[in-house]
Amino acid sequence: MTISANAGLRQIISAEQIQKRVRELGRQISDDYRGDSVIALGILENSFLFMADLVREIDIPLICSFIKPTYKTSEQSGSPILEIFFSHELQITGKKILLIEGLVHSGVTTEFLMSDLRGRGAASVKVVTLLDRQSARRVSLQPDYFGFLVDDTFVCGYGLSSAEQTGRNLPYLAASP
Repeated sequence: MTISANAGLRQIISAEQIQKRVRELGRQISDDYRGDSVIALGILENSFLFMADLVREIDIPLICSFIKPTYKTSEQSGSPILEIFFSHELQITGKKILLIEGLVHSGVTTEFLMSDLRGRGAASVKVVTLLDRQSARRVSLQPDYFGFLVDDTFVCGYGLSSAEQTGRNLPYLAASP
């Protein structure tokens, strides 16, 4: 599938490689949580395709929901603050949470979300990410499960992009040349 608006992009991970790795992650997560149920919590926007495919590969009981972290600037300090919006208010006390990311970059947002979920009473919080950019990490966060390591190149496709870029609808992962 070629999308002319994305002609300057080069494929770095094929759709077949992604699906194979998603199946492997689904098996590993299912084995690790065998006998339990999980709340699969996708971080919008970059996780939505990965989450859709991943939860179909997980064969334990789970509830799916989404959160959308939003950054705003504090009027008092002028520094960014993070607000979190849940699709609906989840009852997470005593529950096992699987936080699903499309890309873990600095780790700051992920670490904040994990801390917030634990503070709300989650029994455990684990992270699965399609892409892990360890070279950009600003905190000592290591995802529990990851699909692929990537460098600092801008990556899009398979649900990932930015608001200003196209390519989110590609079935594979691509980078700028």
